[in-house]
This record gives sequence, structure tokens and C-alpha cells, in this order.
Amino acid sequence: MKIPVGLEWWRTVPGGAEWLEALPDIVVACAEQWSLRVDFPFADGHVSLVVAVERLDGVPAVLKVNFPEEESEREPDALRHWGGRGAVLLLEHDEGRRALLVERCVPGRQLWSIEDDGKATGIAAQVLARLWSPPPAEHRFLRLADLAERWAVELERDWETLGGPYERTLLEVATTTCLELGRDQVDEVVLHQDFHGGNVLRAEREPWLAIDPKPLVGERAFDAASLLRDRRWLLGRPNDAARIRRRLDLLAGDLSLDRERMRLGGIAHALAWGVSGGKLEADMVECARLLHEARP
Repeated sequence: MKIPVGLEWWRTVPGGAEWLEALPDIVVACAEQWSLRVDFPFADGHVSLVVAVERLDGVPAVLKVNFPEEESEREPDALRHWGGRGAVLLLEHDEGRRALLVERCVPGRQLWSIEDDGKATGIAAQVLARLWSPPPAEHRFLRLADLAERWAVELERDWETLGGPYERTLLEVATTTCLELGRDQVDEVVLHQDFHGGNVLRAEREPWLAIDPKPLVGERAFDAASLLRDRRWLLGRPNDAARIRRRLDLLAGDLSLDRERMRLGGIAHALAWGVSGGKLEADMVECARLLHEARP
């Protein structure tokens, strides 16, 4: 099986080359274990290997193999917790191989296919409302409060390492948010954390289903972060600032969320994900700026 070119960047990560070399054998082992017919890998995969498969009963499914790292480690726990409510069903899981067999969304069109930003935001809000529920009493999810404290340290360190690649004011807003809002979590639920138009697919069992969570336990307002800065509809288009303000207003109204906590959480998340380990994603920094400008 040919591994998608988009996964080749893993060779720059410790253990990445070995993981890529092992992927064909992992797919074969999972196919034997779960009686699957392997169709083809999705060519646009750039983080995990995602393969179209068919079960013995002819039902289409998706085999997903994650790189063994912290961010995706609890994905099966989240899917199991949601039980198909707003997200794809988890059908099988092999923890040792970091492999998941999940429901295939048909027709599978991404929420990005809806050009109207307001309409897409409204649909996204409906899916988020389906996902959010309190975590089990015993769970293995990371807590946003703990992760935010780590981000505060890493943001300061990476800003210094990269020679101050963006405004000090923006850094101070992000680190303060991590330390203050991170500790003050209200009504914690299981969060998706990477909820944007590419991770919401058209389906039959429910109109739209979420995929690929990077789950945390924390407050609802934080889960708007990736959606607020969703770059499919941002950057280089007219009225970017107005568009992000409208998203804030729509989500605050539809989901009864605190607009300011959403905005601040979005800034912190954009910089924590966009500036780390010596890399800088300029578009993530620009999204943080747009959110900063959207203050009341």
C-alpha cells in the first residue's frame, strides 16, 4: 500500500520514519483482526493514515492509524464517550497499534463545502451542542486547566527562542488567559479541541458528524477556538475581522457562551498550536491578531 505523500513530514519527527515504515504491516494486521477488505488510503491525509475499508457484512468503514503521541491518544475514549452522538461511531480499537475502526460518513462532504459562513457556523454550533456532556467519573482525558498551565510556559519560551516573532502584547494576552481562564473552568465537559469545517462531515445517520477529536476536559467556551479561526473562511478575504466578530456573536447566542471567554481562549489556542517547538505558522498568528482586534 502506498503511503500518502502528506504523511512524509513525520520523517522529521523522532520515531516518525519507523512509524511510516510500519504502517503497511499495521493495516494488514488490522484487516485480519477485524475481517476488513482494504480499499484505498485517503490521499489528503497529513496527520494520520486514513484508509477506506469494508467490513465482512459489506458495511463501509474507515481504518485510522495515529502516530503514537499525546494529542491523539485519547481519541478513542472521546468517540466511545459520545457513542455516536454528534460524532462518528467507534467500531473497533487496538490501543497497541493506535488503530481505530470508525463509521464512514456518507456522502462525507466537509462542512467547508458550505460557502455561507453564517450557515456553516450555525450547523457547527448544532454539532457542538450534541457533543458536549460531562466526562465519566473515571476518565483518562487531559484537563484543559493542566494543559493551559503548560502552554503559558511554552508560549513564553518559544516567543523568546524565535526572537519575538509577534507583538509582546499578544503574548501577554495569551499567557494571562492560560493562567487565569485555564484555572477557572466552569461546568466541564468533554471537548473536541480541533473542531473546524474540515472535521465535520455530511452523513446519513445524523446530518453532520464530527471526526478527529483531540479531546480535553474543560469548559464549553474553549471548544469554539478552532472554529473561530477556521482558515478555510479566513485570511485574504474581505472583512476578515467582521467575519470573526460575527462568528463570536453567533456562537455566543446559539450556544449561550461567554463571548469574551471564547475570544480569549481562541487567542491562546491559536498561538499554542501555531508557535511551538521552534516553528511558526504565520496564519495562526494572524488569526490570533484578528481575535485580539475583536475585543469589545
